[in-house]
Amino acid sequence: MGRDSFAGTLLVALVLCVACSLLVSSAAVLLNQRQVANKRLYEKTNILIAAGLADTSAKPEEVNEVYEKRVKRLLIDLDEGTVVPTSEVDYDTFDPRAAASDPKTSEEITTEGPTPGVDRRAKMAFAYEILAEGSDSEVDQYVLPIYGKGLWSTIYGFISLDSDAKTVKGITFYDHGETPGLGGEVENPLWQGKWLGKLARNEEHDVVITVAKGSAPTSGPAADYTIDGLSGATITTRGVSNFVQYWLGPGGFGPFLDKQTAAN
Repeated sequence: MGRDSFAGTLLVALVLCVACSLLVSSAAVLLNQRQVANKRLYEKTNILIAAGLADTSAKPEEVNEVYEKRVKRLLIDLDEGTVVPTSEVDYDTFDPRAAASDPKTSEEITTEGPTPGVDRRAKMAFAYEILAEGSDSEVDQYVLPIYGKGLWSTIYGFISLDSDAKTVKGITFYDHGETPGLGGEVENPLWQGKWLGKLARNEEHDVVITVAKGSAPTSGPAADYTIDGLSGATITTRGVSNFVQYWLGPGGFGPFLDKQTAAN
């Protein structure tokens, strides 16, 4: 077979493709566990950021130490508001995003009022109890995953509520594809700081928190539960307001929060 023949060229290309495929496949298999670990660490970090227990400069060992001491992960049946025991579902392998796209583990969103802008949600979702320092049972905060459509993307984040499930203790948005400088300001710590201390749910457990189209009022009852909108990002602002209201309401974690506060 000639080196410069058609068959020779084809053979070289075939061997090269097979070799590259083997390298890529091997790398994917070898790095899979590390990728999963990094994803889990990133999630833990953002849970602690929402709870005010860490910041973006926290080292992995610091995150893991605080998480193990202060965070209790629960899998919630959203319709019932009850905790799903580990004997029924493997917490370590359950993937909420995958569950939301599987008709067997998800359901259509039919709630009237604000929605996250997606058609389906998983039947179960993780929630996180933040334990009081030095306690193994007293709940100090609830950190809840939130997500929904902005202008260009699905925005993912966490919101933390006080133990009475009424007051915002913190919020973070960590995954989105919004326009930098406009909708992308959802990740700006200064804007996220405006959520602290705002009333999320009133005494009747109604969701009242909202993001204004422009500036939030500085006086009157609405000042207690309204956050400034993002300048030049009306659709992203509306999306964030809608999906936060949804996840704190009866279609999301509302039944769970109602049961927890009633028990307390």
